[in-house]
Amino acid sequence: MTNRKVALIGTGMVGMSFAYAALNQNIINELVLIDIDKKRAEGEAMDLNHGLAFSHSSMKIYAGDYSDCKDASIAVICAGVNQKPGESRLQLLKRNYEVFRSVVNSVTESGFGGIFLVATNPVDIMTRVTYELSGFNPSRVIGSGTTLDTARLRYLLGDYFQVDPRNVHAYIIGEHGDSEFVPWSQAMVSTKPINKVLEDNPYKFEQEAMTKIETEVREAAQKIISAKHATYYGIGIAICRIVRAILNDEKTVLTISARLKGEYGQRGVFVGTPCIVGNQGADRLIELDLNEDELEKLSKSCQILNTEYEGLKM
Repeated sequence: MTNRKVALIGTGMVGMSFAYAALNQNIINELVLIDIDKKRAEGEAMDLNHGLAFSHSSMKIYAGDYSDCKDASIAVICAGVNQKPGESRLQLLKRNYEVFRSVVNSVTESGFGGIFLVATNPVDIMTRVTYELSGFNPSRVIGSGTTLDTARLRYLLGDYFQVDPRNVHAYIIGEHGDSEFVPWSQAMVSTKPINKVLEDNPYKFEQEAMTKIETEVREAAQKIISAKHATYYGIGIAICRIVRAILNDEKTVLTISARLKGEYGQRGVFVGTPCIVGNQGADRLIELDLNEDELEKLSKSCQILNTEYEGLKM
């Protein structure tokens, strides 16, 4: 993309972690910060601009409004409300739906014709909401999905097998939440299936360790939240990775939240799944050859997401 402009909606910790990562990685030419609290957006823009002299970036950073989305290549949505004490997940969803109704409509009314990238949780539901509200082609509405979860998995597997995580080819798929899972039948170190690595090295590696690692990935966010009350650096860098793949038309495989169109026997639901990501958003989905148990787990995950989405519309 020649127009490397990104509109960031929501200048909370997640949004600004992304902005800071983007500044350091020099992947954006122009970044507009949009927030209901305009004064905060102005302060964040000032703070980032004061670091430009020490970076390799020449980004134009400023606080703006929805009219500035018109010529943006990507609209990154990090806006949302926090859960109140005693509030159910569905109640939170309904409040976030109202926020997104305002945000998505305002972005599209500006004449925006780029790609929506959603990071607000629950990300799979909010990505689907964005798709329904915008009326965009589904390939141009994606969520951060299980991109960060997959990065956590590869880090832990690399540490266990003592290999560079970039040579670990394994994914977390499904809902970005409690029902996410690892399709171990598809997990590999280099070109060797992890199940075969375990089989060939019974005195060095253990199957139980794989279960422990999967649980650790699933519970990572809650551990971080219990320690520091929020997670933002990891997801901020993950968003940055997706944005770079889009702007550079990398055609790289990332486990974003994308709409299934019959894959795995599922249709209409947005869920974390490996996709080829380029300047059209989700260029195409890569349907994994899941075994029966893994298909059942994915079906359960999709069912949870469908039930929540239907409850949101009631």
